[in-house]
Amino acid sequence: MFLLYEYDFFWAFLIVSSVIPILAFLISGVLAPTIKGPEKLSSYESGIEPMGDAWLQFRIRYYMFALVFVVFDVETVFLYPWAMSFDVLGVSVFIEALIFVLILIVGSIYAWRKGALEWS
Repeated sequence: MFLLYEYDFFWAFLIVSSVIPILAFLISGVLAPTIKGPEKLSSYESGIEPMGDAWLQFRIRYYMFALVFVVFDVETVFLYPWAMSFDVLGVSVFIEALIFVLILIVGSIYAWRKGALEWS
């Protein structure tokens, strides 16, 4: 039977974890200075006056390299629960993990052939 009082700790945790960030934003909005002088509006880098334009164009290759790294790094994290419970789950989960790894390998080969892993 579904008993609502069993979830009291969950609701209390949910409410407290929602109220704390809201209070932090409200308090910082009240206490933060609102007057923006010339020092606040100037660009600042290591205490040195900026020289030239602050806008620099980066090559898209850096973003692609970072994106490929993040995708494959996060996907490999999903292998850890399978590895920890392999003896309990059986052969079907092993086959699913094998398919998952094969998809990762195919994606890695595709990224390699497209040149997304080339740094120069």
